[in-house]
Amino acid sequence: MPAFTAHAPAKIILFGEHAVVYGHPAIAVPVTSLQARAFIRADVRAPRGQVHLLAPAIQLDAYLEELAPHHPLRRVIELTAERVGASYLPACQITIQSAIPVASGLGSGAAVSVALSRAVAAYLGKSLSAEAVSEIAYEVEKIYHGTPSGIDNTVIALQRAIFFVRGKPIQPLHIQCPFTLVIADSGISSPTAATVADVRAAWQQNTAYYEALFDQIAAIVSEARAFIEKGENSRLGELMNRNQSLLQQLGVSCAELDYLIDVALRAGAAGAKLSGGGRGGNLIALVDPSTSTQVAQSLKEAGAGGVIITTVR
Repeated sequence: MPAFTAHAPAKIILFGEHAVVYGHPAIAVPVTSLQARAFIRADVRAPRGQVHLLAPAIQLDAYLEELAPHHPLRRVIELTAERVGASYLPACQITIQSAIPVASGLGSGAAVSVALSRAVAAYLGKSLSAEAVSEIAYEVEKIYHGTPSGIDNTVIALQRAIFFVRGKPIQPLHIQCPFTLVIADSGISSPTAATVADVRAAWQQNTAYYEALFDQIAAIVSEARAFIEKGENSRLGELMNRNQSLLQQLGVSCAELDYLIDVALRAGAAGAKLSGGGRGGNLIALVDPSTSTQVAQSLKEAGAGGVIITTVR
């Protein structure tokens, strides 16, 4: 009996996190070396419409009807079925596997949503456009993050680098020359919804101050786009350092991230910053291929976990 399989990559934000929630631009790219996958196999012995969900990473072993109405996985399945005009799924077992760390700024929730939506559509004999899958994932992102920017579901569904402004047409980003990043997990789980909510509360208390920080971040994003499209990648390091300083002023960095960023810079990285919600999660460091291993090793020795080297193309 055939299995229906779909996958989706992780993502990182190069520049612009948090400010993007307030209408400013951000740059994000997929990380294809980390994937979420969904597998669906029909179960002819099960009662009509029975859907058995297995997600070992979150210790989930349940039937669809047992999940709360707003459980993210249930919502993906129901929204996808609705989009393709199906009233239910024929009996099946769905297994979800992901190599993407949870609550680390790599878009794990959106990647699972995208992979699951594509697998469900395929199981129902349909296909959905990347835009339709992105819309479904965005609705589920609201469960995870409260007021999501939309950047995670967009870059993951399209599987390409983008220049993103909330509410405006997506602009694919042309990468003139590949560049190398080291991505390192701080080891601290930090749900994006919490930091987004804290920044919003602070913005409401002191709007002028935070808008000024967002404007400075937006200017960095625009500079970075120009350098990337011209192939002037060596100039991105300084922009990363400036962006990190502004993120510190927003209050979304933490001592552990600051320490690991300093380690990366001292080991030879051209620039480094947190990526995602902050207060934990991941940092990214711009490196020359010749120094990538040295930087990665230094981060591991300093206590970072899940260190990977990836090339952005």
